[in-house]
Amino acid sequence: MRILNREEIVSLSDFNSMAEAIERSYIAVSNGGATIPPVGYLPLAQHNGDCHVKFGHLHGDSVFIVKIATGFYGNAKLGLPTSNGMMVALSAQTGEVVAILQDEGFLTDLRTAIGAAIATRKLAKPSAKNVLVVGAGIQATQQILALKNLMPERTFNFKVWARSAEKLAKFVEEMNAADCKLSQCTNLELGCGEAEIIMTTTPSRTPIIMDEWVQTGTHITASGADAPGKSELDISLIKRAHILVADKIDQCLDHGEFANANAAGLISQNDCVELGNVLANKKLGRQTNDQITIADLTGLASQDIAAARTVLEADGVV
Repeated sequence: MRILNREEIVSLSDFNSMAEAIERSYIAVSNGGATIPPVGYLPLAQHNGDCHVKFGHLHGDSVFIVKIATGFYGNAKLGLPTSNGMMVALSAQTGEVVAILQDEGFLTDLRTAIGAAIATRKLAKPSAKNVLVVGAGIQATQQILALKNLMPERTFNFKVWARSAEKLAKFVEEMNAADCKLSQCTNLELGCGEAEIIMTTTPSRTPIIMDEWVQTGTHITASGADAPGKSELDISLIKRAHILVADKIDQCLDHGEFANANAAGLISQNDCVELGNVLANKKLGRQTNDQITIADLTGLASQDIAAARTVLEADGVV
C-alpha cells in the first residue's frame, strides 16, 4: 500500500492531465459510465463546519475512490486552512487498499476549480473577458488560476468581491504580488452588471446575487452550494436563465444551487441538462450571445477519481 503526503501529491499533479481526466469523468457520469452513490453529508453547525464523504467508480477502472472532505469556515481566523481531507484508492477487483492520498484537501480544491473552469470555458460566450469572482477564499484563488491555465489564449479582466473589506484587500494584494493581476469590486450590484462571467465561491446560506443585477449574455458558475441550506443565487435569476447546467441533476435539485428554485416550483428536472452531456454535445450548450447560462456544481466523486488517478498514474501506482 502506498501512502502519499500533500507535498508528494502536489509534485505529482499535472494541471492539463487532470483537466482532461476530469472532463472525461463528467461525460462518463452522464452517459452511464460511472457508479456514483449519493453523497454522505455531516453538518457541524456548532463549529461552522461540515464533512462530505464522496465515493464512486468509473467503469473499467482498476481502482475506486472514497474521499473524506471537510470545510470549517471559521478556520481562517485561527490561521488554518478552511478545507481538509484525504482520499483512499481501493482495488476494484479485490477491495484491497491500494493507496492513501493524504492531500489535506489539496485535490478537492484543485478538482473543484478545474471543474468550474471547464464549465465556464464551455458555457461563457467566446468574447467574454470580464470576470467577477465572488468570495476571497481558497476557491477564489484556485478558480482564477484554473481559468487562466485552462484558457491561456484569453486575457481576462478579474474583479473580486468579498463581504470583508479587509479580507478582500489582503486577497487582491497577495494575488497581485503573485503576478495575477486583478482588482477589487466594492459594489456587488455594479460588479454583476459589468461582468460577463460570474464565479461564486462562498458557503452562503442566503442569496447574494440578485436577478436584476445580471445582464443578458452572462455566464455564472456557482460552486458554493454543495450542501443542504447553501445558496448564492436569487431563485428568480435561476428561473430567468436560458440554460441550466448541473454537474449531476438529481444532486443539484436536492442540495445544490438549483434546489431552492426546484422546491419553489420555478424549475424542474426537465429544465436542466447535465454538464457531461453539454461537454459531449455542442447543441446542448450556449447557442447565442444573449443567453444567460448557469452551471451548478455540487462536486462529483468522478472528479475525485479522476484527480486521484492522475496522481497515482504519475507515481506508477496504477
